[in-house]
Amino acid sequence: MGNGSMANGARETRVHGSLLAAAEKRLLIWLAHRLPRWVNSDHLTTLGAVALFAAGICYAIGRSYPAALIGVVVLLAVNWFGDSLDGTLARVRRQERPRYGFYVDHVLDALGILFLMGGLVAGGYMSVIVGAGFLIAYYLLTIEIALATHTLGTFRLSYWKVGPTELRILMAIGTLQLLRSDSVVIAGERLLLFDVGGAVAIVGLGVTFVTAALANGRALYGMERLVERAESKEAAETTHHRESRVRRGPGVTDLAAGEY
Repeated sequence: MGNGSMANGARETRVHGSLLAAAEKRLLIWLAHRLPRWVNSDHLTTLGAVALFAAGICYAIGRSYPAALIGVVVLLAVNWFGDSLDGTLARVRRQERPRYGFYVDHVLDALGILFLMGGLVAGGYMSVIVGAGFLIAYYLLTIEIALATHTLGTFRLSYWKVGPTELRILMAIGTLQLLRSDSVVIAGERLLLFDVGGAVAIVGLGVTFVTAALANGRALYGMERLVERAESKEAAETTHHRESRVRRGPGVTDLAAGEY
């Protein structure tokens, strides 16, 4: 799906400066040129979404079937393939549907991350409070990104050199660690591994949300300053008053002023 656009259909500026962004872009273009013609962006979008939903299920059954955790790592790779390649394929083939792709990708991402966190909680790898906190922070940042895309025309795919691909890699590393132990000891306290990682992620997402919201709010205020609007209103009222005097004629104006 040709993902990424503003609501009015105009092309936005994509900002993607993660550690792996340049190498990833070259790889995705290489793959897009070699995919069979019968494969389209909708197929890839569906593949990525199904992989994320399946990964959540694997987390949920991971304690009973540890091999399912290996499945999570594979499914994260499949999700990267589908979710990252759909837009690239659409651009390479000039089959972009920017509004449709932007909307569907974000809806599926929102559902996918819900399934993923739900699976971690259901499998006992993450506490409910941390899972809920992560979802709140993630959705806040997602909303901010969508609003910035609509109002400023800037679609950010990464912050602090970290993007979706880097997050998948960190998730995969943490999942493999679950095969050894689901907990870590910090300051003498044994904590769930994904609770620690989730807490770090909550802080990172929260700081990113606040930083981005302040910066974008400042930029929008500079573009639409209140004083400029007030001056424009005053000028409009003056013009209206002059036009009214012309329409009424001098006699009516003088009478209204009490000079007759």
